[in-house]
Amino acid sequence: MLYTIGDLHLSFGCDKPMDIFSGWTNYIERLKTNWNRKISNSDTVVLLGDHSWALKLSDCKKDFEFIDKELNGKKILIKGNHDLWWSTAKKLDDFISDNGFSSISFLFNNAYLVEGISICGTRGWIRENGEPADLKVLNREAGRIEMSLKAGAKLGGELVAFIHYPPIYGTEENAPIIEMLHKYGVKRCYYGHLHGSSINGALNGERSGINYKLVSADGVGFDPVKIN
Repeated sequence: MLYTIGDLHLSFGCDKPMDIFSGWTNYIERLKTNWNRKISNSDTVVLLGDHSWALKLSDCKKDFEFIDKELNGKKILIKGNHDLWWSTAKKLDDFISDNGFSSISFLFNNAYLVEGISICGTRGWIRENGEPADLKVLNREAGRIEMSLKAGAKLGGELVAFIHYPPIYGTEENAPIIEMLHKYGVKRCYYGHLHGSSINGALNGERSGINYKLVSADGVGFDPVKIN
């Protein structure tokens, strides 16, 4: 089976507790219980960014130990806006290998075929107030999702997009990324990033032939969402 959830915001290696925020009380225990109740070691979970509050990759070790050792299944991670420790693909892979985290891999300009689904994705971005700098990053992220979608198309499964930032929120549409989803015939897109009251504005449903779904941790009750 294939599942997804985003924004675990773990802080085992630093002092950044999330349970000070409304709705996050005992979230680690709730997440672990919900996760291991439904997910077996033969299943795969796509994690949509903001995995760890650590600033350096070396400081992520305890958070990755929790993901690797305490949560069932294989995990595929994409980058979130708070993942400041995210590095080159080689450094990420070396960190995983050196620490024996055998259930973790990264979605980084590539794709994975699981249960007939070609898992494709990137961090994404938002363009607030039409800032030119934001458009530059958006275009770069559109290039990243295209590389991933091209890799996914070669694998032959249904192309499903996993993006940290919401491609659509309110009246804001991130056209460069949405254009790529349409170009490659994507029909399902899962995203995270939104928390608290901002969840109320999330798009959960179809827009122009693509079904969008928010799966940030507090948005889904710390309970991974089944995809296939």
